[in-house]
This record gives sequence, structure tokens and C-alpha cells, in this order.
Amino acid sequence: MRKTAVRGALVALLLAAASGELSSQAQQRSLYVSVLDRSGVPVADVARSDLTVREDKVEREILSVARAGEPLHVALLVDNSQAADPYIREYRDALAGFVTAIAGDQAVSGNQVSIITLADRPTVAIDYTSNVEGLTKEARRVFAFRGSGSYLLDAILETLTGFRKREVSRPAIVAVITAGPDLSYRHYEEVVEALRGSGATFHVIVVGRPIGVEVDRSVVLSAGTHDTGGRYENVLAASALSARLKQVADDLTHQYKVTYARPQTLIPPERITVAAAKEGLTVRGIPVKGEHEQGRP
Repeated sequence: MRKTAVRGALVALLLAAASGELSSQAQQRSLYVSVLDRSGVPVADVARSDLTVREDKVEREILSVARAGEPLHVALLVDNSQAADPYIREYRDALAGFVTAIAGDQAVSGNQVSIITLADRPTVAIDYTSNVEGLTKEARRVFAFRGSGSYLLDAILETLTGFRKREVSRPAIVAVITAGPDLSYRHYEEVVEALRGSGATFHVIVVGRPIGVEVDRSVVLSAGTHDTGGRYENVLAASALSARLKQVADDLTHQYKVTYARPQTLIPPERITVAAAKEGLTVRGIPVKGEHEQGRP
């Protein structure tokens, strides 16, 4: 009886030690997530039970859900090529409203926006700043270059390089473009892979007629937005641009930071997904880039 009791105690101790070792090996990872209701409005109060996180289809335990507090760095890419000429007046009002919503957000201090125009070559009209007055002034100065094409794909890669150099914590790219020709000399795989590994959310709004079968640009727009938790939308009437950009601004300024537990492994997951756990919610997200491993408490 005594030997049996000792063996039982020893097994219990070994199990407890193994359990403690496994617990200590659990790591934390986070995603920036947008959660919208049926009307497309950001949800004000999101609980852990509202979401599911999976790594390569394996569900992970969500540890916390909180409003993202890191400042945004938003690159606003503006197609001001000849194809944008009919929409410039609507552009100016919509862009001014967008930069005000991001840089003037009272919930998170330090949000910054840069305006980058795309005609002839990517050109920084105003570098990253929280100065709403300077941003709106530059937004209202946008004009179309006659006889020019757009260089969207070049601008995306240059913007991502800038994010890496600045080591920004919550980057985003918002592109307002037309169906006019894109003259970038880039293959879609190069741009899509760069977006996927950047930690930047990529949103696109096409003004006017939809983008045609221009392979490289079309793939970047569809795959790039889908894989980074962004929107890809078309507004046929330029008068609707202000409302659509406001929705994008609401998405960004109402993001949540979702932290979950994952086992320690040398092989990173190929795919991380976040989804709604109940009906009526639309959920989009992207893993936080450059996050250091943290032991689970």
C-alpha cells in the first residue's frame, strides 16, 4: 500500500511538472482586428467569445481583446494621374475628411498620415505628421497631371520600405485610385508577398469604372487587401468617395488588439485567421508585425 501511494504521488508530481512545463512554453501573439456589425459600423464592445483565432486551422485560446492603443501610421496613396481628372473636386473633400478623422482621432494620440501622389512617379506630398491643418491643406491641393499614368505598385513597395525603416507599430496603406493605366514595372507576387509580411493593413477604393483585367495590379488589389484585413471597394460615383473613406477611417480608428496563446515551435504557422464566433459580425485582421515572444502568465 505504501509503495502504491508513493508511486501515485510521484505520478501526480510528474504530471504537474509536465503541465507546468507546457504552460511555460505557451507564447503570446496578437492581431489587429476590425469588427463590424451588419450595417458595417464598428462594434463598440467586443468580447473574447465573439471571436475565434486559428493557426493553420487549429483554434487557439484568446487571452484578451482590447482597443488598440498604438498610434497609426497611414500612407494615403492618391492616384492623381490623368484618369483622375474628372474626380479631383470630390477627391479634395474626401481626402481632407479622411486625414482629419485619422490624425484628429481623440481616442489614440500620435496617429500620423502621409499623402503620396502616384502620377508619373510616387511623390511624397506631405510626410508623416499629426498636423491636421497641414494635412488638410495638402489634401485640398491635389490636382491631376495631364498625360500621366499611375505608379501604384511602385508606391506600395516604397511605402513598405519606409515602414520598416521607421519601425512603426501599426501601419496601414489606403489607396484611392482609378482604372487608368498603372505603369509600375513590378510583378504581382513581389508586391503581394511584401504586403503579407509587412504587418500593414491595405485598403483600396477605386473611383469610377472598375479595374479591368490588368493582371499584376488586379491580383495585388484583391489578394493584398484580402490577406491583410483590408477593404477593396469600387465607387462608381465620385460623390460617394467621402462616405467610403469615412468607413475606412472608422475601421482603422476602432481596431482591437486580440492576444492569443500558441505553443512554442520552431516552425511558424503558414496562415493565421481571425473570424466571428457569432452571426451578424464581419471580422478582418492582420498579425502584429515584429512582436517579441512573450511567456503566458
